[in-house]
Parts: sequence; C-alpha cells; structure tokens
Amino acid sequence: MILVEAVLGNAGDAQWIERLATATVDAFELDHWEAQKNRLRKKTRGGQELAVSLDRGTFMRDGDVLLWDEQARRAVVARLSLRDVMVIHLEALSAMPPDVAMRNCVELGHALGNQHWPALVKGSRVYVPLTVDRKVMSSVMHTHRFEGISFEFMPGGEIVPYLAPHESRRLFGGAEGPVHSHTHEKYVAVDSETGSAYGQPPVSAHAHPHTHTDTHPHTHPHSHPHSHQHPHAPTEAEAQQ
Repeated sequence: MILVEAVLGNAGDAQWIERLATATVDAFELDHWEAQKNRLRKKTRGGQELAVSLDRGTFMRDGDVLLWDEQARRAVVARLSLRDVMVIHLEALSAMPPDVAMRNCVELGHALGNQHWPALVKGSRVYVPLTVDRKVMSSVMHTHRFEGISFEFMPGGEIVPYLAPHESRRLFGGAEGPVHSHTHEKYVAVDSETGSAYGQPPVSAHAHPHTHTDTHPHTHPHSHPHSHQHPHAPTEAEAQQ
C-alpha cells in the first residue's frame, strides 16, 4: 500500500501533459461521493492499493496526479466518474435585436439562479452539471420557453476536452450533492432545501400568494389545499358587550 499525502499536479497542466504523453498511466477511479473525501483507501484500476490522506479541505479533482515515478515513467492519475451536463446554446441570440437577446439572457440567468444550479459560461454556451433529475431540468427549460435558446444533454467526458483545467474543476469539482430522481410527470422545479418537486417553479421558500375573503380562508399553490382561520382582536363595541 502506498500513502498519498499531496497532489503533485493535474494532467491538464502543461508540464504534466508532456510528461504523461510518454508515460504509463494507472487510473485511480472515484465517484462523486469518494471525491468529496480527503481520506480513503482504494485500489487503482491496475490493482495498486493507495491510502489517500490529504490536508483538511483538500479534495481530489479529475486529472490530479497522485503518484509519479520518473525512472519508470509511471503515474497514477485520479479519474472522476463525471456527470452528464446540460449544454445551453445561445448562438441564435446573435440574430436577435440586442434588447431582446439581453432580456432572454437575464431571464435564463434568473431561472438557473432560482434553481441554485451551478453554471459555467464559455463562449456562446452555458454548461450546467446535472444536480437533479434530467426530467426536472428539461421541464424547467421548457416551461420558461426561452426564445432563441436551445439545450441538450451531453456526457461530462465529452465536455472536458473543450474546457481549460480551471473550468473543468469548477464544473466537475466533486462538491455537488446527489442527483435527485423523481417519478412525477408534471414538475418543473425542485426545492433546494427539501428536494421536493413542484408543478410550478417556487417563487420563494416562504412567500405564498394568498386570496382573502371576509372569513380569511387562504389558498396556497400546494398539492394539498388548506385554509386557515385567523382570530382578530375584538372591536371596541364587542369588548363592551
């Protein structure tokens, strides 16, 4: 067993690209849960057992070089099982009036931010890693009907070659939570705190539109309609009775 206490570099760095081009590379394969640990013991794809013990707050990224034998020209490189990515295409906006294109971009940014989805903007594309079920992400995009904006899903491994190392780390940093899978047919959003699917994007975690009548029943856009009765302070005439 070999102890690894520090990361030597990343396979995407210029100095390591040249070294690894003529080296024998063994993969230390990690899923997203394992990538969030700075201490673990596991075998490489080639059967070599490693005990990783990194400093607190330090985590392995895809392409990190864990071992290097200069004489034997051998290396062990961390490889993460990367999630699929939603690729949002903005190319068609260039043919629109500037004010329309700007409005659509702002609305897209608001929608992504409202879902708390991490995003990476590069050129005329926006990359969003899957943090919830693919159906949920599709429903959000279709519900907003962004004019001039299209999207597709691609394997994370196909995106990496087009990203700089720091961009890849931002997109696949290993800090994401689990992908939530739902079986509902009519949902377009997920509450970031509870993971519950909603038929409409939640406006706020605490704000609900209300309809008032004299008896003050309240209707809420929940799947379980309910009403409340609110007591009021007695009027002066009632207090004297």
